[in-house]
Amino acid sequence: MAQSLTPLQRLKFNNGALKTLPLDSSLEPGSRTVTGACFSRVEPQPLLKPTLVALSEPALALLGLTAGEVLRDPHGAEYLSGSRVIPGSEAAAHCYCGHQFGQFAGQLGDGAVCYLGEVETGAEQTSDPTSTSPCGRWEIQVKGAGRTPYSRQSDGRKVLRSSIREFLCSEAMFALGIPTTRAGSLVTSDLYVQRDVFYSGNLRPERCSVVLRIAPTFIRFGSFEIFHPGDDFTGRQGPSVGRPDIRAQLLDYVIETFYPEIRRRHLDRQERNATFFREVTVRTAKLVALWQSVGFCHGVLNTDNMSILGLTIDYGPFGFMDRFDPEFVCNASDKKGRYSYEAQPYVCRWNLACLAESLGTELQPARAQAILDEFMSLYEGFYLGNMRKKLGLLRQQTPEDVELVADLLKTMHITGADFTNTFRLLSAVSCPVGEQVERDDTDSVVELIVEQCASLEELKHIARKARQENCELEMILSMAETNPGMFNMVANQPEVAKQLEKIGRLKELLMINETELTIKQRDHWQRWVKHYRRRLACECDEASDPVAVEKERVRSMNSTNPVMVLRNYIAQNAIEAAERGDFSEVQRVLTVLENPYSVNPDLESPVWSARSGSEQADVNSIERREVMKNTQRKAAADTHRIPYNSKPPAWARMICVT
Repeated sequence: MAQSLTPLQRLKFNNGALKTLPLDSSLEPGSRTVTGACFSRVEPQPLLKPTLVALSEPALALLGLTAGEVLRDPHGAEYLSGSRVIPGSEAAAHCYCGHQFGQFAGQLGDGAVCYLGEVETGAEQTSDPTSTSPCGRWEIQVKGAGRTPYSRQSDGRKVLRSSIREFLCSEAMFALGIPTTRAGSLVTSDLYVQRDVFYSGNLRPERCSVVLRIAPTFIRFGSFEIFHPGDDFTGRQGPSVGRPDIRAQLLDYVIETFYPEIRRRHLDRQERNATFFREVTVRTAKLVALWQSVGFCHGVLNTDNMSILGLTIDYGPFGFMDRFDPEFVCNASDKKGRYSYEAQPYVCRWNLACLAESLGTELQPARAQAILDEFMSLYEGFYLGNMRKKLGLLRQQTPEDVELVADLLKTMHITGADFTNTFRLLSAVSCPVGEQVERDDTDSVVELIVEQCASLEELKHIARKARQENCELEMILSMAETNPGMFNMVANQPEVAKQLEKIGRLKELLMINETELTIKQRDHWQRWVKHYRRRLACECDEASDPVAVEKERVRSMNSTNPVMVLRNYIAQNAIEAAERGDFSEVQRVLTVLENPYSVNPDLESPVWSARSGSEQADVNSIERREVMKNTQRKAAADTHRIPYNSKPPAWARMICVT
């Protein structure tokens, strides 16, 4: 009988979270407040005609599965979408709260996610959650499998558009070496829901889709906020307020299961808990330093989207920066820029403070504050270490490196240089030896970098963007004439100073032409590259072999600076193709993302030419064969070769993600 089972049916489940933590067994339909429980039993709602879009072989390997085994299983798409019960699985939804955009939101929970269980793959006594699980089990979830008690007003479904983004980015981040939850599969269906993509009142039908997510655990900071007392500002409270017994139970489970070395080292409970909180702080600092190093912006860094293991979790309106901009905001709904690129380290520290508060008497306030006070220095150390690797500064660490990095980013910002491509090009800057230090032989590299800089029109567009309301800015500017003293006081405020700097920059841009701009950009980069080469010269001492040092530097830089990241336009191309019934672009992009530091032929593959308001085939009324014909005609007429590692096309900046 065992031989007749498929590999998916033979998965060995040991659902530790449901055995250990309080479970709400009610299957009462509809949204409700769940008290005194960390999980609720649920019943996933099946999809109509589930179809596999893509599989991640490396992620499935964590479960002991291969893509071939899944493809050969006649019910593979059903199992991986929650449409059919995998033997041994137990569907549940996790209860958690969260601070969203700085305000306590009360009960949130898994509104579209179903925990299926924990697959045993052998005990691995390590706390590295990247490729091994510290407890020897991998939690698997299906995201988009229908309503749960935590769905509130939503239908518990996810659509193909958002599912493609989460699937691809989960695996892209892993390949970049950044701690992340994983995505094993993407399944779509013939079930449709209405969605207002841009919150403009225009609904359109979209295909329901499901991502299989994998991690040692999806417990997050917000899991501990279910005990939050009444909030002074919002008036909301956690559903399990006044239950310190459950908080202690949850904390014990997390430490004993996912931080076993901390449990072994500390018999004193308070010392154990402080060590645990510091480890979470260190992991979070490392994580955000890695994000900053590749230009990744999460988009919704609420406490309910922060992993207790220091993983990147919950991919929504994320974005990788194209042109470097410290104020980059990837989430179009984040009007005030709370979760901008430059704000991410500070927000992570703020979220850690919320976690410390939610632990209550389990963590002494003085110890928590002392650990929080370490965060920024920890982050800055990790970040500088990452940037030294990106610049190939491997043998020496000098105080001037901080200035070199800051000057590089300033130069990128002024010239509008592409973040990913500029770093990749820097490995071509030669390391001078002896008398070559002052010799300028970098013109060819500088020209390549200048090609990655923004055009005059792009820079004008950037300079015109102002976060403050126009009327407020106009009032401040009028003060310059009517009340100079007051103007000087207001102009010194950081946010106002930024806006005034943008106005000054715009005036400067309006007075030059494209040729003059290119000359200025070239001058900026020649100056910085000269500074960089002087620093590279310090990497060689008299005992070093210059050729070996240079070879090591280039190898290190090319294995640290990716050729390709999941830019929004690349994801959008894959989405548009998939929505027309062609899943090959999703699969092709995944293949390239799995090797982000390598140049391979697929980088040159043709991709969709994006159009605003592009036509969507009505797949409710057109047969699949006709959809494929339409797709092929579109491909022949409207595509051109845009290498995945190129500077993004002009239309890329118009993509809106919410």
